[in-house]
Amino acid sequence: MGGYAYVQSLVDKMSQAFSKFRNKGKLTEADVKAGMREVKLALLEADVNFKVVKDFVAKVTERAVGSEVLESLVPSQQIVKIVNEELIALMGGTNSKLEVASKPPTVILMCGLQGSGKTTHCAKLGKMLKKNGKNVLLTACDIYRPAAIKQLQVVGEQAGLTVFERGTQDPVRTAEEAVKYAIKYGFDTVIIDTAGRLHVDEALMAELKRVRDAVRPTEILLVVDAMTGQDAVNVAQSFNDLLDITGVILTKLDGDTRGGAALSVRHITGKPIKFVGVGEKLDDIEPFHPDRMASRILGMGDVLSLIEKAEQAFDEKKAAELERKFREQSFTLGDYLEQFRQIKSMGSVESLLGMMPGIKPGALKDAKIDEKQIGRTEAIILSMTERERVRPDIINSSRKKRIAAGSGTSVEEVNRLLKQYEQTKELMKRFMGGKKGKKGRLAFPF
Repeated sequence: MGGYAYVQSLVDKMSQAFSKFRNKGKLTEADVKAGMREVKLALLEADVNFKVVKDFVAKVTERAVGSEVLESLVPSQQIVKIVNEELIALMGGTNSKLEVASKPPTVILMCGLQGSGKTTHCAKLGKMLKKNGKNVLLTACDIYRPAAIKQLQVVGEQAGLTVFERGTQDPVRTAEEAVKYAIKYGFDTVIIDTAGRLHVDEALMAELKRVRDAVRPTEILLVVDAMTGQDAVNVAQSFNDLLDITGVILTKLDGDTRGGAALSVRHITGKPIKFVGVGEKLDDIEPFHPDRMASRILGMGDVLSLIEKAEQAFDEKKAAELERKFREQSFTLGDYLEQFRQIKSMGSVESLLGMMPGIKPGALKDAKIDEKQIGRTEAIILSMTERERVRPDIINSSRKKRIAAGSGTSVEEVNRLLKQYEQTKELMKRFMGGKKGKKGRLAFPF
């Protein structure tokens, strides 16, 4: 499952805890404490660090037994508001951006245990920075793991990034040469992939310290596997104690984990989670926003992330052109296909639905969302002639058979697509029926 699948059980358990408050008009101090016991259990079961849970529950309880809740007209909403605010504070308050060196290049040292996704996330981060206008150089300093250099070269090529490697020479020397190379050839960002071990050991730390001291990185980012739960927090603490990391990248948040790491890392280390890995593709990395995470945990969705994905996927000129076509009722099946492709580029349907308010991740668990449907829609439309896409009313039974055969689908699927297309046209026609927003823009009712 894509997106933040790991919050699923936590969302459900938090919802159960809040149900203790919802059916009561007024709350007593005893009601608050009983409900907070449920919240405490929900957090512990999500593998949140015990000390973190204890401090969090104490803060929420202290605020909740005060007059702002007990005397509130809707006390249950007030408690949710307090929990939301304290969750945000627990995870660092605001998004923590990457530091940029005053004099290029910005050097980012990536570290972590073997298997955490470190090498892949070097490429993910590099690709994201490249999209933001940075000229990124990936540097291969893991000389111990078989094929580590080759892996970085492969993912680097996929991300369209230059990879600097010097084989199995001393990683410290390679890192130093990479920085000199970056200065000479105009790279403003250097991302260094370092060796990992299966556990924290002295040899690993000694080498990382030598690399750190040699290149004086702007950022030291620890890549941590969220699937390891409490161990992730212990690893983060160990690396921070020895290296003084500047931030964390939390990976594998698309896995069905309990989510304790995201709520514990900042509190234990004092260092922010800067990015999260939410899937296997090189685009599946996002800046970490504590407020959006809290919103997801409380089952309120993540509309801002959804809007950002939409803005990245949808071209403004294309959107204006689409609106014109709807207004003039010249929307064709070719245009319909273009919309499907743009939605597809936003990510999996499940991950998008998971951002919608009111849709809990748990509700999607058994939903059979057929991602291949978009591919079949594409095949059907591409099997049509240009005239058929513009004039679907000419598609008779023999044409439907030809289209179905050409797309590897059935006549029923062709009929279903044509029906959906007509419904979309009709729906948009209703929206356009004189209802306009400001400056003549289309006013959608959502």
